[in-house]
Amino acid sequence: MDDQWLARRFEEHRGHLRAVAYRMLGSTAEAEDAVQEAWLRLSRAGAADVRSLGAWLTTVIGRVCLDMLRTKRSRREEPLGEHDPEDRADPEREAVLADSVGIALLIVLDTLTPAERLAFVLHDTFGVPFEQIATIVDRSPNAAKMLASRARRRVREAAEIPLTDSGRRRALVEAFLAATRDGEFEALLAVLAPDAVVRADSLVIRGAEAVARQALTFMTRASAARTAMVDGAPGIVVEPQGTPVIALLFTIAGDKIAHIDVCADPDRLRTLEIA
Repeated sequence: MDDQWLARRFEEHRGHLRAVAYRMLGSTAEAEDAVQEAWLRLSRAGAADVRSLGAWLTTVIGRVCLDMLRTKRSRREEPLGEHDPEDRADPEREAVLADSVGIALLIVLDTLTPAERLAFVLHDTFGVPFEQIATIVDRSPNAAKMLASRARRRVREAAEIPLTDSGRRRALVEAFLAATRDGEFEALLAVLAPDAVVRADSLVIRGAEAVARQALTFMTRASAARTAMVDGAPGIVVEPQGTPVIALLFTIAGDKIAHIDVCADPDRLRTLEIA
């Protein structure tokens, strides 16, 4: 089994791994780090004895993200009991919850312990069975099920996050950048208002679909893009050589991106406060 074959097999799963890591970590940069670590572990282990590479990589990325979350936090996890009324939750309703919360989910997830976050994300968003989740968190399948159950309850309780919350706005901008990098047209539509507008000097683009198509052309520069505070609000800057050459300023309405102002003028860029 040569390295090129292994690399090709890994690339087949990269999009899925990045999606899992982003929802676990809430940061595109950290998600990329986690995916790279998953590749390193695969390259060391090989895949000769792996029956399902997708399941194996999902387990690996889950463990990597769990380690990263635990490193960032020292939050003590609450002991689990043997019964939780949420265990009776309907699987279809669970999937709807994970989808419908949308961008706010990234903010709510920060209130969960690492194990709760992993169980909820892997099961409710990606359909990973509790038996597999249990091996990642070193608990029984029933305990893993209760982790997801408790997380689900907290997500429901926190669903009404104030729309002015800066963290939620930042998560919306992060999601826009992630969808742009991944070339995910539908994901872009999900974060754009139907009447979204992009202004770039004299160019004006109107409508979510047109804006999403234009954003996908941004992919060639997305590798040099990062989220930043631009004039005190969450935005995106492109700095291929460490110096900003483009800045995107976002206007949020409700829970969607309503307006994007693209600034590429050097004189104007120098007036922006980028942190």
